[in-house]
Amino acid sequence: MNCKTATIIKNKKEPNNIFITPLALAKTAIDMIDIISTEIWYDPFKNSGNYYNQFPTENKLYSEILEGKDFFDFNEKVDVICSNPPYSCLDNIIKKSIELQPRVINYLLGINNLTAKRIEVFNKAGYGITKVHICKVFKWFGMSVIIQFEKEKENIISFDRIVWR
Repeated sequence: MNCKTATIIKNKKEPNNIFITPLALAKTAIDMIDIISTEIWYDPFKNSGNYYNQFPTENKLYSEILEGKDFFDFNEKVDVICSNPPYSCLDNIIKKSIELQPRVINYLLGINNLTAKRIEVFNKAGYGITKVHICKVFKWFGMSVIIQFEKEKENIISFDRIVWR
């Protein structure tokens, strides 16, 4: 990417929140999750169904704003959340995901969206990072990361918010 492309992205007036996860990468995310057959899986941003259609259970739910099913209106009991969320409202998505109290939250994020502050939000809610998969998706900006948080687990990585000089 050149500087001109970065400037265009930075100065966009409207976010482009639709990036379809490649089918095999969605499967990589799903395979990171320890399966408990009785659990309810939830894809809050279904779109093409690349996650939802590969969930290893019939106990599955979804939201999709394009179908009038808004994630922020969803309030059912779920055990696993797995998806590629829109980054433009990520802080609100994290908050809502935690409110649903699943055992696992597994999201594909741009690596620059995985900040210490956001990790701390998960940690304060009792979620630790248990798995990380770093990847590159063709024509997506920068590197991406599948990050998995699990309830009542410790972080497998360490981090700090010190401004080192």
